[in-house]
Amino acid sequence: QVQLVESGGGPVQAGGSLRLSCVASGTIFLINNMNWYRQRPGKQRELVAAITSGGDTPYADDVKGRFNISMDSAKNMVVLQMNDLKPADTGVYFCNAAITGTYEDYMRGIELDYWGQGTQVTVST
Repeated sequence: QVQLVESGGGPVQAGGSLRLSCVASGTIFLINNMNWYRQRPGKQRELVAAITSGGDTPYADDVKGRFNISMDSAKNMVVLQMNDLKPADTGVYFCNAAITGTYEDYMRGIELDYWGQGTQVTVST
Protein backbone atom coordinates (compact mmCIF):
# COMPACT_ATOMS: atom_id res chain seq x y z
CA GLN A 1 0.00 0.00 0.00
CA VAL A 2 1.09 3.56 -0.71
CA GLN A 3 0.28 6.82 1.04
CA LEU A 4 0.70 10.36 -0.26
CA VAL A 5 1.01 13.09 2.36
CA GLU A 6 0.82 16.75 1.35
CA SER A 7 1.96 19.80 3.27
CA GLY A 8 2.50 23.49 2.74
CA GLY A 9 -0.93 24.94 2.04
CA GLY A 10 -2.47 27.85 3.90
CA PRO A 11 -3.57 31.46 3.54
CA VAL A 12 -1.50 33.94 1.55
CA GLN A 13 -2.00 37.39 0.08
CA ALA A 14 -2.15 37.96 -3.65
CA GLY A 15 1.34 38.20 -5.10
CA GLY A 16 2.76 35.93 -2.43
CA SER A 17 4.26 32.45 -2.65
CA LEU A 18 3.62 29.01 -1.25
CA ARG A 19 5.52 25.76 -1.53
CA LEU A 20 3.52 22.54 -1.54
CA SER A 21 5.24 19.23 -0.85
CA CYS A 22 4.00 15.67 -1.26
CA VAL A 23 5.83 12.59 -0.04
CA ALA A 24 4.97 9.06 -1.14
CA SER A 25 5.61 6.21 1.27
CA GLY A 26 4.93 2.49 1.34
CA THR A 27 5.65 -0.29 -1.11
CA ILE A 28 7.18 1.57 -4.07
CA PHE A 29 9.26 0.13 -6.88
CA LEU A 30 8.83 2.91 -9.43
CA ILE A 31 7.08 6.26 -9.51
CA ASN A 32 5.98 6.82 -13.07
CA ASN A 33 4.71 10.37 -12.65
CA MET A 34 3.61 12.74 -9.91
CA ASN A 35 1.04 15.44 -10.40
CA TRP A 36 -0.71 18.31 -8.67
CA TYR A 37 -4.41 18.86 -9.17
CA ARG A 38 -6.62 21.52 -7.69
CA GLN A 39 -10.31 21.87 -7.10
CA ARG A 40 -11.50 25.45 -7.04
CA PRO A 41 -14.81 26.34 -5.38
CA GLY A 42 -17.69 25.20 -7.57
CA LYS A 43 -15.36 23.72 -10.19
CA GLN A 44 -14.19 20.27 -11.17
CA ARG A 45 -10.78 18.98 -10.20
CA GLU A 46 -8.17 20.04 -12.77
CA LEU A 47 -4.55 19.25 -13.50
CA VAL A 48 -2.20 22.06 -12.48
CA ALA A 49 1.22 20.53 -13.16
CA ALA A 50 2.79 17.17 -13.75
CA ILE A 51 6.26 15.66 -13.80
CA THR A 52 6.99 12.40 -15.54
CA SER A 53 9.78 9.91 -14.99
CA GLY A 54 11.26 11.24 -18.22
CA GLY A 55 11.37 14.76 -16.84
CA ASP A 56 8.51 16.30 -18.82
CA THR A 57 6.65 19.04 -16.92
CA PRO A 58 3.39 20.14 -18.49
CA TYR A 59 1.50 22.98 -16.80
CA ALA A 60 -2.00 24.38 -16.96
CA ASP A 61 -2.01 27.52 -19.08
CA ASP A 62 -2.99 29.84 -16.22
CA VAL A 63 -0.05 28.84 -14.03
CA LYS A 64 2.73 28.82 -16.64
CA GLY A 65 5.54 31.11 -15.61
CA ARG A 66 4.29 31.28 -12.02
CA PHE A 67 4.37 27.67 -10.77
CA ASN A 68 7.25 25.23 -10.89
CA ILE A 69 7.08 21.50 -10.25
CA SER A 70 10.09 19.45 -9.26
CA MET A 71 10.76 15.96 -7.97
CA ASP A 72 13.27 14.49 -5.56
CA SER A 73 13.31 10.84 -6.58
CA ALA A 74 15.51 9.80 -3.66
CA LYS A 75 12.85 11.09 -1.24
CA ASN A 76 9.82 10.09 -3.36
CA MET A 77 8.78 13.71 -3.08
CA VAL A 78 7.22 16.21 -5.45
CA VAL A 79 7.24 19.95 -4.80
CA LEU A 80 5.05 22.64 -6.32
CA GLN A 81 6.52 26.11 -5.93
CA MET A 82 3.76 28.64 -6.46
CA ASN A 83 4.71 32.28 -7.03
CA ASP A 84 2.71 35.42 -7.78
CA LEU A 85 -0.40 33.78 -6.42
CA LYS A 86 -3.78 35.12 -7.45
CA PRO A 87 -7.20 34.82 -5.81
CA ALA A 88 -8.18 32.55 -8.72
CA ASP A 89 -5.59 30.05 -7.45
CA THR A 90 -7.67 29.46 -4.32
CA GLY A 91 -8.72 25.85 -3.91
CA VAL A 92 -7.81 22.46 -2.53
CA TYR A 93 -4.61 21.10 -4.01
CA PHE A 94 -4.24 17.35 -4.37
CA CYS A 95 -1.12 15.30 -4.97
CA ASN A 96 -1.52 12.38 -7.37
CA ALA A 97 0.93 9.69 -8.38
CA ALA A 98 1.08 6.68 -10.68
CA ILE A 99 3.15 4.10 -8.86
CA THR A 100 4.36 0.57 -9.53
CA GLY A 101 4.59 -1.25 -6.23
CA THR A 102 6.90 -4.19 -6.83
CA TYR A 103 9.25 -5.61 -9.43
CA GLU A 104 6.64 -8.25 -10.18
CA ASP A 105 4.09 -5.50 -10.87
CA TYR A 106 6.65 -3.80 -13.10
CA MET A 107 7.12 -6.99 -15.14
CA ARG A 108 3.33 -7.24 -15.49
CA GLY A 109 2.94 -3.60 -16.47
CA ILE A 110 0.87 -2.81 -13.40
CA GLU A 111 0.72 0.69 -11.95
CA LEU A 112 -1.85 2.12 -9.55
CA ASP A 113 -3.16 5.64 -9.07
CA TYR A 114 -2.90 7.23 -5.62
CA TRP A 115 -4.22 10.49 -4.17
CA GLY A 116 -3.33 12.58 -1.17
CA GLN A 117 -5.90 14.04 1.18
CA GLY A 118 -5.59 17.56 -0.21
CA THR A 119 -4.30 20.83 1.21
CA GLN A 120 -6.19 24.12 1.18
CA VAL A 121 -4.68 27.16 -0.51
CA THR A 122 -6.47 30.46 0.07
CA VAL A 123 -5.29 33.59 -1.73
CA SER A 124 -6.76 36.88 -0.56
CA THR A 125 -6.67 40.32 -2.14
